Amino acid sequence: MQKFYITTPIYYVNDKPHLGHAYTTIAGDVLARYYRQKLGPDNVWFLTGTDEHGVKVSQTAEKFDKTPQAYADEISAKFQFAWDQLNISYNDFIRTTQTRHEENVEFFVSKLKEAVGPDGQSVIYKGTYEGLYCYGCEAYKTENDLVDGKCLDHPNIEPAYLKEENWFFRLSAFADHIKEVIERGDFIVAPESRKNEVLRFITDGLDDIAISRANVDWGIKVPFDQDQTIYVWVDALLNYISALGYKDNDEKFKTFWPANVQLLAKDILKFHAIIWPAILMAGGLDLPRVCFAHGFFTVDGQKMSKTIGNVIDPNNLVAEFGSDGARYLILSQYPFGNDGDIKADDFVIKYNADLANGIGNLVSRVLGMIEKYFGGLVPQGKYGAEYNLKDFWGNLDQGYADLKLYENLKSMIDLVSWCDNYIDQTKPWELAKNDQDKLEKVLYNLIEIVRHLSIAVYPYLPETAEAIWDKLNISQVMVETKFEDLQKIGLMEPGLKVTKGDALFARK
Repeated sequence: MQKFYITTPIYYVNDKPHLGHAYTTIAGDVLARYYRQKLGPDNVWFLTGTDEHGVKVSQTAEKFDKTPQAYADEISAKFQFAWDQLNISYNDFIRTTQTRHEENVEFFVSKLKEAVGPDGQSVIYKGTYEGLYCYGCEAYKTENDLVDGKCLDHPNIEPAYLKEENWFFRLSAFADHIKEVIERGDFIVAPESRKNEVLRFITDGLDDIAISRANVDWGIKVPFDQDQTIYVWVDALLNYISALGYKDNDEKFKTFWPANVQLLAKDILKFHAIIWPAILMAGGLDLPRVCFAHGFFTVDGQKMSKTIGNVIDPNNLVAEFGSDGARYLILSQYPFGNDGDIKADDFVIKYNADLANGIGNLVSRVLGMIEKYFGGLVPQGKYGAEYNLKDFWGNLDQGYADLKLYENLKSMIDLVSWCDNYIDQTKPWELAKNDQDKLEKVLYNLIEIVRHLSIAVYPYLPETAEAIWDKLNISQVMVETKFEDLQKIGLMEPGLKVTKGDALFARK
């Protein structure tokens, strides 16, 4: 049986969750829910979590007069709360301060100490780092990484000059191998623009990288050198295997590694598409199948900023629009993978148009007519509408494989529009007066499309899908029937009692 392992990055606990974190995590949840439908729940593993070590965490904790652990506990809990609010169905939430993770990191780094690279030299060695370091990124920087001497992501933080003895990873030795697996398609970096960006990085030359820091207390000590702390980014990257029980070769690790899809934002692409595969190669592990880096949100044309006051809290979206409403509004803005601008004032307009007046109104209209004309019983009929449901499902499946999450969602809204037009053209209220046979056929077509639509929207709008199943009286059928069978046409049973009930989405 095919397995599917999907990860988000683990989020740094320097602040509470924002819209960008939610975007990545909801996307991961959509994929996890779809593949659970397709492959079965036992064959999918969805990982998220928090990255809790490093100088920035300890410094922030100190500002709040807290220990780093207490501060990390507080912020990690906020991420878990936000994901619960957004109905995120993760299988595991990894924290880098957990003992299970720390033991795996120590084990892996010890293995690196013994490993030999493709050039025949040890993959790690002791050396002196001399250069710039951005405490905002917790990353070393070259002059080429800076603009006017400042980090692009943290222009208000002056890069620090460091000179210290560290352990280094021989990244340069893996450049040709990384380039080869990307170009061959064995390790897919997507979208194409990100792949090209990574290949340019490699072509420009890769320097060896420090994988430890001196004089850093808050982190995991290098197991063979207690004066050094493992660099926070190496620590963080290893969560993807530590959560599966890599150290003990757990059944979960043997089942799910390598990851099928690793989702991330483009600002951490270099770590995931260059450093991570090199480290895995050095450790003798298979590479993930796909590394997908999406773009950034701007709000009303401006980067999200506390100073400007345009940071959107996902919890506030849930409070206003509900869990499904927030999920929809976050994912429906622009194609997944692109940069894009959102206009907060348009949220209500989009919610009303696509959800309240779209999906919600369609379901109410169809069930209302069945209640009115057939006493709430599914009419006799055989699906005969012109809309090709088989193609609809085929396109969706390919869309998920290609991570076309925006396009898949749009196709569902397009199906709602098709149904609205079909109702306007066939005029069931007129057929009720003079053509009972055709009325039965039209409403059977519509109730069958609503059934298919409810299954299709489930990964995006799980609460809405389940509410529709209740209205259609098929909740038990959904549990007992295989996904491929649910996609068959004509499964709504004539005579089945259905209920219009309350509106799925209240208009704003």
